[in-house]
Amino acid sequence: MDKSSSSLSVAIVGAGISGLTAAIALRRQGHRVQVFEQFHRPLEIGSISIQRNAYFVIKHLGVSIENLKGVDFTGLIGFGSDNLEGNPQTWKLPEAQKDPGIFCNRKDLADELKRLALEPSYPGEPVNLKIAKVVACDPDQGTLTLFDGEVISADLILGCDGIGSIVRTSILGYNQKALSSGHSCFRAWFEQKQVESRSEFSWITEGISGGRFIFAANEPFRAIFINACDDGKLWNLVAIYTDDNQDNPEWSQSATKEEIVDIYKDFHPNFRKVLELPPGDSYLRWKLLSLPPLPTWTRGRAVILGDSGGATTPYLGQGAAMAMEEGGTLGELFPPGTTVKDIPARLNAFVSLCKPRAEFVSNESVEQGIDPSKRGRYFRSEELQAYILLYDPISAAQKVLSELTGEPTA
Repeated sequence: MDKSSSSLSVAIVGAGISGLTAAIALRRQGHRVQVFEQFHRPLEIGSISIQRNAYFVIKHLGVSIENLKGVDFTGLIGFGSDNLEGNPQTWKLPEAQKDPGIFCNRKDLADELKRLALEPSYPGEPVNLKIAKVVACDPDQGTLTLFDGEVISADLILGCDGIGSIVRTSILGYNQKALSSGHSCFRAWFEQKQVESRSEFSWITEGISGGRFIFAANEPFRAIFINACDDGKLWNLVAIYTDDNQDNPEWSQSATKEEIVDIYKDFHPNFRKVLELPPGDSYLRWKLLSLPPLPTWTRGRAVILGDSGGATTPYLGQGAAMAMEEGGTLGELFPPGTTVKDIPARLNAFVSLCKPRAEFVSNESVEQGIDPSKRGRYFRSEELQAYILLYDPISAAQKVLSELTGEPTA
């Protein structure tokens, strides 16, 4: 990269949601951004919720909401596994009711973020997206080593490389493995046309726009969550269960439909029928893992974002939102004119804003998964919703930047 430029050179490891959000946010501030992704297309499976706190970021960055083909997330309908009596729950906050967020296909979000990162007409220099595996990081020197031996130097390195992050290990000085939640899940899709005009699926198609959550009436913990996306044409299905086999070296990501149906054999027949809808070879099994609070997210010129620093379970639907919060926050803290000597203070400010929120969300999500008394608390607690949903990451970052520089916010 041309070091004569007054902008910073930024190297990002990983082209997932956190990596691309940060790339766009830094590009629009005039910095020169490279993103290194080891796969031609990162693995994008399932649907995600973009709740109000993440909406602040994607609207600020100019993401096309239309391109996300989202479905309004106005609330949830909860069911016990043994009957069809649903309990509708909507957001408790008036602000969230007015701007409820959406469910969208993870692939559609990834495509839209990639479009903005590479779009020539978007502010700043297009992001340089490279297919290359990063095998080492030196946070103090600001270098990455690629699989072929090439060494990349940068003023700023962002570790957006997920739950097995290489950058995290280089920052901490040891390998912090993700922790088992004791739960695994099956993920799959089915089409709207498979359930429309069928009375046994009215619990899916009727009622508020949002998710459907079915909890087992007895132990062990099992749940089925479904939501629409892709303009209502597709339904995302996540079947969660207590998995005592996670530490078995023969644990497999593959699963048969027969195995899945057997786990939920005591659920109401109309709930079991939804498990039959996805194609037989479409189910994949995932361990639900989380990271414990880390001693730090930054060292030298490097910092971690998204799942690299705060991977968590899905019970609040906030994993992607935290990644977007962090990417947007970082961009606001590195405006045009930021110099290399400014980096340590800006990274410390980033950590002070984002790390406590990520740890709170992670802890709350894990607790709601393992503690029966706390399950579903997110939709019952106005206080919890206020902490998460009323937070504007862009305004918060601009305020902290003003305090650092002594200059008013834009």
